[in-house]
Parts: sequence; structure tokens; C-alpha cells
Amino acid sequence: MTVITSHRPESLRRSVSNTIKGSAGNLVEWYDVYVYSTFAAAFETKFFAADDSNSQIYIWAIFAVTFLMRPVGSWLFGRFADRRGRRASLSVSVSIMAACSLVIAVTPTRETIGVWAAVILVLCRLVQGLATGGEYGTSATYMSEAAVKSHRGFLSSFQYVTLVGGQVLAQAVWLIMLTGWGSDAIAEWGWRVAFGIGAVGALVVLWLRRTMDESLTAESLTDIRAGKVRRSGSMRELLGNYWRELLAVFLVTMGGTVAFYTYTVNAPTILKTTFAGKNAVLGGVITLVALIILMLLQPLGGWISDRIGRKPVLIFFGVGGVLFSWVLILVLPTVTNALGAFAILLVGFVIITGYTSINAIVKASMLPTHIRALGVGFGYAMANSIFGGTAPLLYAAANKGGVVPLFAIYVTAAILISLIVYIVLLRNHGPNWLDDEEQMHARKEGPEHRTFPIGV
Repeated sequence: MTVITSHRPESLRRSVSNTIKGSAGNLVEWYDVYVYSTFAAAFETKFFAADDSNSQIYIWAIFAVTFLMRPVGSWLFGRFADRRGRRASLSVSVSIMAACSLVIAVTPTRETIGVWAAVILVLCRLVQGLATGGEYGTSATYMSEAAVKSHRGFLSSFQYVTLVGGQVLAQAVWLIMLTGWGSDAIAEWGWRVAFGIGAVGALVVLWLRRTMDESLTAESLTDIRAGKVRRSGSMRELLGNYWRELLAVFLVTMGGTVAFYTYTVNAPTILKTTFAGKNAVLGGVITLVALIILMLLQPLGGWISDRIGRKPVLIFFGVGGVLFSWVLILVLPTVTNALGAFAILLVGFVIITGYTSINAIVKASMLPTHIRALGVGFGYAMANSIFGGTAPLLYAAANKGGVVPLFAIYVTAAILISLIVYIVLLRNHGPNWLDDEEQMHARKEGPEHRTFPIGV
């Protein structure tokens, strides 16, 4: 049997260089994701009737429906990455993402082309969902494989540094526009500029990614292209032989993704509502500063996991999320004091760091090289589509229906299930597919094979 392996970086310097180049695309792609949620209130009347009381629901429904494309994107790009290389897959996904942002930026409004404006918005967001689904799994795989073993947690955490950085950039653009031009200008044309920035940023990323190393070995790529390996990137292989690992990826993601979108999308929306009007800038500053801190916390979480292991860090998130989510969801909307609102948001961000900082390396450790990009991406995309992308829509619906406590129970229950998985199914410092490929293949095919607990 031909074993597909990933390239082991020879120096920390080269590993850091590849990490920077690999994560730059994340920054642009996730800016394109979050520029939509950040500017949604400004452009919703450009695509839906101003007198329609459901326009906000429609906007967040579009946000949610794009997540339905992520499993498809994870399959397409994961298959591509496992068979043609991680670098090529990452370059294609960021190009698609930027092209769609450019189309949204120049799309005529409802007043000009009627319902077609909303149709174009939906189509662009669906295609962006496809690209985002491909970006996550391939990026998580690449950054985990490109990192030196002793610093894997720290270096792979930069996936979420740039993921959160995309939201920081979107919030910063919104705040600069708000203070410089005002809300009327943003609603009229500023949102177009915001989408255009994402399209331009992709050009820089494409240039950077031309010089980054491929994490699959040259020998492995040659074997795949020569037809010596027929299982690489195969959904049949994933579902037939690694369905337990895929399920583990899904369950690890479930609580983390619902918490992430609740904390980083719903909470800023709550602050915008609480500090509306003359205090809009204050609400924006609170959100921006908290997000910057969240971004800076990621390497710390990764570094800690390199010292004590991944499992304790995940358990920290799970326990904190179960105990604190109700505060963020139910108490934050009642807080009108800036310092109090910032404190609640910051505590939530410290808790979520236990998941975000290491989730990429944890999932990459669960699967062998030949189906790693597909398995990580597909498991994440399924959980993200069901639990993550729907969180803003469910919160908006619960808020309108006066049943927000039910949403708090839902979020807490999802995190609790993942916490149980962290405790029962994961083994700290155990053998794993990222560090012990040959050993894991022998174990997989031997009579002593045991799938769980999974070493991370």
C-alpha cells in the first residue's frame, strides 16, 4: 500500500513563513464573510423593500443559507487539495471569494433591477459559501502540516488569528466609515466600498501564495497523479473507513461553532442595538477592541496547548461555555454601561479561545494525510452549516418572537454535548495521524485496532 505523507518543515523560520502566507488568504476570505454581517443593517433596504418588516430576517436567512453550500465546497476543494495539493486549492478558493465580493459591490439595487438584486446577492453568497467551505479544511490541514511539531498549537492558531482578523478588519472599516462619512453614506454607497476592499485584497494573497511551500511531499503528489493512489480525497474512503473520525470532527466542532457565531456575530449585533443612535460609535469601539483582544488571544491558547495538551484547553472552553453563554445572551442586551458590556464580551471571548485557538490542529490530528483536507473540511462544514451559520438567524427569530431564553438553552446544550466528547473521546498527547502516520496506519490495519479514544 502506498502511504501519502505530508512534508515535515525543516526549520521554524520556514514554518513561520508558510504560516503567514497560508493564513493571509484566511484574512481576506473571512473579511469577505464578515463584511456581510457587519454591514447587513446598512444595505438590507438596497435588496429588500424598506417597508418590509421581515427584511432583517431575510438578510440573516441569506447569511444562514450560504452555510448549506459549505459541505459541498468542503467536498470539492477537499478532494482537490488531497489530490492536487493544498496550495492550489487555497489559491482557487480565495479567487472565487473575491470575485463574488466584487459582483456584490457593483450590483444595482432593488430600485433599479427589482427582485433580481436579491437574486444576485443570494447567488453570490451561495458561491462564497462554497469557497469558504473549501478554505477552512484546506487551510486547517495546510497550517497544521506546515508547522514544526513542537510549535504546532501555536502556529496553527494563526488560522483563527486571521479568521477573527477578518472580522476585526470588517468592524474597523465600518467604524472608520461611520466616524468619517456617517451612517447615511454607509447605507448609500459605503457598503459597496467595503465589499470592494475584499476583492482587491485577494490580489495580494494570490501573489503571496505563489511562493509558499506545498505541504504534501513531491513523492506523494507524483504517486497520486500517476494513479498509484486511488483513495486520496475519496468520499467513499472517508465514509467507509474513517466515519468514526469524521463523526468526532463533527462533534468537536458542534459546540465550538455555535458558540463562536453566537459570541462574535450575535453579541456585536446586540451591542449595535443597545448603543444605537448617538452611541453607535461607542458600541463599535467596544466590539472592535474586544475582537482585537480575541485575535491576540489565539496564539496564547495555541502556546498553552503545546505545553499542557489540547484536551485541557478544549475542556476549559466547554465548561466556560456551558456556564457563561446564558449571561452573554440574556444579560448583555440589558447592559447599557460601556464597561459592563465590554467585560461580558471579553469574558466570552476568553472562553471561546479555548476552542478557536486549537480546533484546527485537533481536527487535523484525527485523520490521515490522504483524506485529511476532505475529512476536516467536511466534518467542520456539516457542523458549521447546522449549528454555526444558523445561530444569527435563530437568535433574530427568537428575539422577534420573545423566546430568547430558548435560544440560550439551545446554545448551552450544543456546547455541553461537545464538552462530553472532549472528555470521553479525546486522549491528551496520544498517538495521532499528524505525528505518527506510519504507526497509525499499522494500528488501523492490525488486529489490535482501536479507533477511540482519539489522540490529539
